[in-house]
Amino acid sequence: MTQTFASTPVPARLALACAAALLAACTSTPLPPWPSSTSSTEQRSTAPAPLPRAQPGVVVPAPLGSQPPSSVTVSPVRPSLPAAAPWAAAPQDLPYGPAVAARFPDPSVRYDTPGLADGRRAFTTNAEMADWLRALVTQPSGPGTRLALLNLGTSQRGTPLQALVATRAKGTDPASLEATGRPTVLLVGQQHGDEPAGSEALLVVARELAPGGLLEPLLDRINVVLVPRANPDGADAAQRVTASGVDMNRDHLLLNTPEARALAVLARNYRPIAVLDAHEYTVVGRFLQKFHAIQRYDALLQHATTANLPEFMTKAAREWYRDPMVEALRAQNLSSEWYYTTSTDPQDLRVSMGGTQPDTGRNVNGLKNTVSLLIETRGVGIGRAHIQRRVHTQVTAIASALRSTAERAANLEQVRSYVTRDISAQACHGQVVIEAAPTAGQRDLTMLDPDTGADRTVRVDWNSSLELRTLKARARPCGYWLAAGAAPAIERLKLLGLQVMRVAEPGSVLADTYAETARESGVRQDVRGTIAGGEDIVRVQVTPMRAAIDVPAGSYYVPLNQPLANLAVAALEPDTQNSYFANRLIPGLSDTARVMATPSLVFEETD
Repeated sequence: MTQTFASTPVPARLALACAAALLAACTSTPLPPWPSSTSSTEQRSTAPAPLPRAQPGVVVPAPLGSQPPSSVTVSPVRPSLPAAAPWAAAPQDLPYGPAVAARFPDPSVRYDTPGLADGRRAFTTNAEMADWLRALVTQPSGPGTRLALLNLGTSQRGTPLQALVATRAKGTDPASLEATGRPTVLLVGQQHGDEPAGSEALLVVARELAPGGLLEPLLDRINVVLVPRANPDGADAAQRVTASGVDMNRDHLLLNTPEARALAVLARNYRPIAVLDAHEYTVVGRFLQKFHAIQRYDALLQHATTANLPEFMTKAAREWYRDPMVEALRAQNLSSEWYYTTSTDPQDLRVSMGGTQPDTGRNVNGLKNTVSLLIETRGVGIGRAHIQRRVHTQVTAIASALRSTAERAANLEQVRSYVTRDISAQACHGQVVIEAAPTAGQRDLTMLDPDTGADRTVRVDWNSSLELRTLKARARPCGYWLAAGAAPAIERLKLLGLQVMRVAEPGSVLADTYAETARESGVRQDVRGTIAGGEDIVRVQVTPMRAAIDVPAGSYYVPLNQPLANLAVAALEPDTQNSYFANRLIPGLSDTARVMATPSLVFEETD
C-alpha cells in the first residue's frame, strides 16, 4: 500500500487520501508456520566448505598473487600514523602474561592482507585498502560474477567511503540485484577505528567472493555488499570515534555524521535481508579492574535487541544465523558467547548484553526488518596480539552467515514479505512500545584468571536484553504530522528509507498533541556511559491530548502503514533520549503530533 505512494506517477498535486479503505481492514494477522530448521540435502550439498581451509602452513594469498598488477601501486605505511598506536604494542607489552596468551594459539592458516604482513606495526592503511578493492574489481571476471566499487561519499577528513558489490546479477545497481530475486547481505567493518580485525577480515572475504574464491559459489543464491572500513578517519588515528569525536555506531537514527548517512543510504538502496556488523571488544581494561579477570571468548555474538522488533526476524536471527555461527566457530576450536559489556564507571559492577536503544547499527537495522547481527572479537587493548586468530574468528563467523543466507534464501524472503505486510497492517491498531529496558538478573560468566590463564567463574549482576521490560507504551497512531519547520527531521527519515508525504492543501486531522509536564537537560547514555560526541539533549515528559488540529500546506505526514513504521516511532515520539525532538532535529513539541484517524488530505510527493 505504501509503495503505491512512492511509485505512482503524480502531477504537481495529487489527492492521495491515506488509503482509508485498506486501513479500515488492517488487523494484525497470526504468525504463519515457522519453516523447518533443517535445510534440504540439496542446499547443504552445494554450500562451500567452511572458511578457511584448515591446512597447516597455508598462506591465504593476496588478491592477484604475491604481487599487485603494475597498474596498481600499494602505498607504504603512512608516516602520519601515530608511532605509538594502540595496535603497535610489542608482545612483551601485553596487559597479561604467557599463561593467558597460551589460551589463544594462532590458527592453522595464515591470512595475507597488507596489514597482516610480517613486521608490520600498523594495519592496512586507507590507501592500501582502496588499492586492494580496486585490484579485485579490475582483475579478469569469471563467468557471470561481477564486482564493482561504490563511492558512498567521503569521511569528515575527505577519505573516500567505499563499498564493494559482489553479484551474479546483470548489473551491480540496486535494481539489478533486486531483479535476481536473491537476498542481499550487507557486511560492515570498523565503525570503531581501533577495532581492526573486522576490516582485515572483510578484505579476505572480498577476495573469496571474487572469481576463483571459496565463497564465490554462494553468489548463485545471494548478493553481497561489503563496507570494509566505515570509519576511515578513526582507523587512521587509531581511535574509536570519528574525526569529530562522535561514536558513529550510536548515530544510526540521528544520522549526524557523513559516515552514518552513507551507510543509511546504502542500506536504503540495496535493501539487505541481513546486515553483519564486525567489531572488537575490550579484553582487559575495566573487566580486570572490576572483576580481577580477563575476557576469554573469541567471539561475542548478538542480534538486534530493541523495542518493536518483528518477532520473526529475531527468530530467524537466532535460529538460522547465530546458532549455526556458534557451531561453525566451535568446529574451528573458537569459543563464543552472547555479547556483553560493562560501563566505564569503575563502581558500576553490572554487566549488560549490549544496548536496547534504537541508535546502534545493530538495532536500527533490525527495525529495518533485517536479520541484524553483531560479531565482536577480542581485540581492544591488546595491540596486534593474536591478530591471525581474531581475523580467523571474523572470517569464520561471516562465512557462516553468508552460507546461512544462501541456504535460507527462500525462507528469508517469505519471512520478510510477511513482516512488512504485518507491520503496515498494524497502523491505527493496538499498542506500540515507546521505551523499553533490559531485565535485571544474575549470571555466571566464564573469564580467565590473569595469573594462571585458567577459566574462572564470576557471578555478576546481569542485564538481559533478550527479555525487554516495557517502560512506556501508547496507542499506535496512523501516522505522524510534522510542521514545515521540521525539514531537517524529514531529511533524516528519508535517508533511513521512510516514506514521507507533503501536505498539498490545508486540512484538519484528529490527532494527539504532546502536552509537556516536565523538562530537563541531559546527555545520551548507553550501557557504557555517556555517548561520545553527543550534545546536550532535551528530556521531556509528555501527556498526549486528543484534538482536531489544523494542518497547513507545506507540512508533512509520515504514515505508519509502511514497512519501516517502527523506525518512525523510534525517531518521532519526543520523550526518549534518541528522539528527533530530544536531539533538536524537531524544534518544538508543537511541531509534531500523532495522527489518530485516517486523514483525508491532499498530498504531493516530496523531493
